[in-house]
Amino acid sequence: MDRFSWRGAVIITLILVAAFSRIIPHPPNFSPLNTIALFGAAYFPRPFVAIAVPLAATWLSDLFLNNVTYAQANQPFVWGYPGMLWQYAAYVLIAAWGLWLFRRGTGFWHIATASLSAGLIFFVVSNFGVWASGGLYPQTISGLIACYVAALPFYQGTLLGDIFYAVLLFGGFHLAQKKIPQLQEKTRAST
Repeated sequence: MDRFSWRGAVIITLILVAAFSRIIPHPPNFSPLNTIALFGAAYFPRPFVAIAVPLAATWLSDLFLNNVTYAQANQPFVWGYPGMLWQYAAYVLIAAWGLWLFRRGTGFWHIATASLSAGLIFFVVSNFGVWASGGLYPQTISGLIACYVAALPFYQGTLLGDIFYAVLLFGGFHLAQKKIPQLQEKTRAST
């Protein structure tokens, strides 16, 4: 069993704080969620934890938003919402992409590549889910194209949010590691 790690505790705290920053007023789709999926992938050594911690933080912030921030009077407790599975599938794919990419390092270009592509992954998967769920667009290729075209104005917010939170989380953690030795990754001595 692993012993307590200040580094792990700080990473979890940053992910939770970022997830709950969603309650601060912000432009549409300006969200930390893609970035926390990448951040977990970059800094948790175990793939399960790298995916599970950001998903759990996202779900907790969803519970808060749906049952406190956006709650209506006499509304039953909301555990999920339509489209949730598609959005969470996008976060899993983003984390998996990050796990693969960050094996090569967490330098500027890796983080920039991951951040810019995370929004595209989310855009493709979540809007495919909107189309596949039916109701808004016909279940045809032209309906799928119409769905993606209608979502384009929201992509700017996603991209800007991904960039902002990447600078905040990755940049902030990088600077903190330079100042606080307990946050630096420990390397194992070879025997």
